[in-house]
Amino acid sequence: MKRGRFILGAGMTGLAAGMTSGLPVYEAAEVSGGICSSYYIRPGDNERLYSAPKDGEVYRFELGGGHWIFGGDPLVLRFIRSLIPVKSYVRKSSVFLPQKNLFVPYPIQNHLRYLGPELAPKVLHEMVEASTANQPINTMADWLKACFGPTLCDLFFYPFHELYTAGLYKRIAPQDVYKSPVNLKLAIQGAFADVPLVGYNVTFVYPEEGLNLLAQRMAARCSINYGKKVVRIDLEEKVLHFEDGSSVKYELIISTLPLNKIVEMADLTLDEPADPATSVLVINIGAKRGERCPNDHWVYIPQSRAGFHRVGFYSNVDVSFLPYSSRKAQDRVSIYVEKAYLEGQKPNESEIKALCKAVVRELQEWGWIGEVEVVDPTWIEVAYTWSWPGSRWREKALKALEERGLYQIGRFGRWVFQGIAESIKDGLMAGGAAKN
Repeated sequence: MKRGRFILGAGMTGLAAGMTSGLPVYEAAEVSGGICSSYYIRPGDNERLYSAPKDGEVYRFELGGGHWIFGGDPLVLRFIRSLIPVKSYVRKSSVFLPQKNLFVPYPIQNHLRYLGPELAPKVLHEMVEASTANQPINTMADWLKACFGPTLCDLFFYPFHELYTAGLYKRIAPQDVYKSPVNLKLAIQGAFADVPLVGYNVTFVYPEEGLNLLAQRMAARCSINYGKKVVRIDLEEKVLHFEDGSSVKYELIISTLPLNKIVEMADLTLDEPADPATSVLVINIGAKRGERCPNDHWVYIPQSRAGFHRVGFYSNVDVSFLPYSSRKAQDRVSIYVEKAYLEGQKPNESEIKALCKAVVRELQEWGWIGEVEVVDPTWIEVAYTWSWPGSRWREKALKALEERGLYQIGRFGRWVFQGIAESIKDGLMAGGAAKN
């Protein structure tokens, strides 16, 4: 059997690599796009449609929750626009404190005046003190306290990260600190007046007809073998083994699959404990719009009875996520809810059903949604990747795989946080390099 060059995974990164390399792509699912893929469900139904019906009477959702295209190299954005029309948006996001029934614009540290005349000065004083305290920082919890002080941590950052990291924040290394930008000048200004938007996702774009169409147009330019789930990799003989019993020899592999899964399938032994990941249950909901429904694109939530940490509002970004008959009145809402778990702790079917009911009930009590027409959960096994303090596992794993002709790319492949645009750039570059 002749050895060849292949790509694993037909998500955005793998599709980009397939386009520039012309190499065959192996994809476990029957559709392309990975978690960055849209689908449609009619009100009162539960069948997923992967293209919009002509009458438009469907809710649009995404498999992995809201995936908006932020940042990115201008040439990559130009590439995306060459495939599909996109719209541009300015972020609208808040923190919701249920115990106070209070919305605070994101990031909370730059809008302290919303906390009131007693709490705001106290938090600001603690932030200034923390900035000069020279505290030792080993974990994410350490970093949060060193930046924001005890009061704001107890009010928001600790409980939110307890949910967001499934309890790991007290043990993992600080990561993605740009998501919570620290600027004392803006914090002081925000305690008294408005401040400019900050962060990595102040503006973003999104395809007018959904991410699924972007994936489909990229896939049309690739050679994809669907239903080919890799279950074992023989690094010595350089053979990929698939779930359907088939196998193929390889010379070079470009893999977008999660790094920890590749290490496991390759039975690769490293003298370093694997870095952790968290899974996420994404619950997509189509419902009548509640009287107190926020106008935000997404909301961060530090406390909820059902344990979810974020609610996103697809239809607040664009009305095309709503059934056609509701787009003018906007009397419905298309949303996603995220609840994190430690990897490997997937709830069973009955637990997921009970959780969905609890989430709906809580959102109805808050007045965010009314009568529900669609509830559709999706399990994302590797949703967020983290590192232990001082860990060299990622570095060692990537090196060991590269020495055996297997190159990891993309967000989960390289175990880093990055958006769609950066992931596509990874794929385009890797695919071009693999041609030679």
